[in-house]
Amino acid sequence: MPAAQKAQAIAMTGGAGMMATLLRPYLADAGYEVRLLDLVEARNLRPNEVALVGSVTDPDFMNTSLRATSGVVHLGGLHREMTWQEIVATNITGTQVTLEAARRNGVERVLLASSTHAVGFHDLADAAADAVLPPRPDTYYGVSKVAAEALGSLYADKYGMKVVSTRIGTGGQRPGNARTLGSWLSPADSFRLVEAALNDLGAPGHHVVWAVSANTRGWANLQAGRRIGYDPQDDAELYANEVDTSGGNAETGLLGGFWASDGHRVGMDNYPHLAAK
Repeated sequence: MPAAQKAQAIAMTGGAGMMATLLRPYLADAGYEVRLLDLVEARNLRPNEVALVGSVTDPDFMNTSLRATSGVVHLGGLHREMTWQEIVATNITGTQVTLEAARRNGVERVLLASSTHAVGFHDLADAAADAVLPPRPDTYYGVSKVAAEALGSLYADKYGMKVVSTRIGTGGQRPGNARTLGSWLSPADSFRLVEAALNDLGAPGHHVVWAVSANTRGWANLQAGRRIGYDPQDDAELYANEVDTSGGNAETGLLGGFWASDGHRVGMDNYPHLAAK
């Protein structure tokens, strides 16, 4: 497999968040110069990192931040169900602004963080049978990820970019419950996914891939990712004996899990304490 193109500089939105924080050491060790974009300043910067504070919904901020970069890792946005207005403003508009800033700056490689919730009403078995499932969102949040994928497709086809929409299972340092033993994406494999998005395989074009590790209990068909050079190496089974399965993890047989159940409702009904503020 050809080595990934090392960008002189890449930008990572959501740069102060959990997934970015776990990913950063791998990028540093690989020699990338990384601009960490977020609403708050990323901490504990390494010599090859710079923190830029601003919103993915601000075209001026994004245009300036992406100058002289060769790749974008778009992790920024809301990561749970919120009101429709909030979801649209941050997740959908923020993705469009990010892609447009990339286009304006001649950036040809973009990774978009999608989600299993874009296909949450599919059965788990569907994910094993089909490398790229059609959208079946389980929430407004899931709808926003479908829209992000559609925007990625538009920019790839219209402007000759390589855009990789990564349907993330469950990020984190380790799997946290029985369900995540199948859906976990390890930090090291998240780096391998970034490398796949930045390399020359499958470029240009829009690529929808599962962002999960090579889990023994995994349900994902990994063929689409392997076509662009994503070869996951880690397995959640390593931590199976440490996982507490007594916490009431709702299992519906659907990719969306609890989010696709009657108990999880669309919009702010799930968070009345926030909606009252």
